[in-house]
Amino acid sequence: MKDVVIFGAASGLGLAMVKYFTRKGVSVVGVARNVENNELATLCNKTYQCDATDKAQVLSVVKSLSKDAIVISTMGSFRADIPVDYLGHRHLIDALESTEIKRFLLVTSLGCGDSWQYLSQRSKTGFGKAVREKSLAESYLQTSHLDFTILRPGGLKDGTVTETGKLSQDKEVHGFIYREEVARLVDVLLRQSESIKQIFACVDPNLTH
Repeated sequence: MKDVVIFGAASGLGLAMVKYFTRKGVSVVGVARNVENNELATLCNKTYQCDATDKAQVLSVVKSLSKDAIVISTMGSFRADIPVDYLGHRHLIDALESTEIKRFLLVTSLGCGDSWQYLSQRSKTGFGKAVREKSLAESYLQTSHLDFTILRPGGLKDGTVTETGKLSQDKEVHGFIYREEVARLVDVLLRQSESIKQIFACVDPNLTH
């Protein structure tokens, strides 16, 4: 596989992606608001510090990337002063469109876009604002000329690859999944040209809570 560039690489799902792809022998570039993470520096072939709410910073990083790189974004607004879910992704999509980089996989969440109606009221109250921001990012991406794939994972939990996570294009999906299992499914999608311009959900039916 070509170089994989991961935005949001310093923690959570992004760091799980870094660990997964480096174990597979893939050259990984990590991009995050804070790259002062010894583990990240050790794992990645290269790191870039970038505040995705700053359009100039995003463009500078993207222009430094290999033109045949595969870009993945797991960026989210947890502990961020300014929400990055839509604004940061709009900057990233614009920057990618200004270069020759085409392949982009955006990780959002269940409840985004046309799956909003199936999100529980409790979830809408708890993190509905972030889901709505991510939905805007999905819509913006779908009008771009990038070779995109959108992945909406269920509730994320710490854990290793299980090989039992399932991809689905059903609108109503519920469940949980380990972060590294999401990384495995991202790898699967990136190797399939049929996944371009498509939206998928993923959960692991073996995880019940």
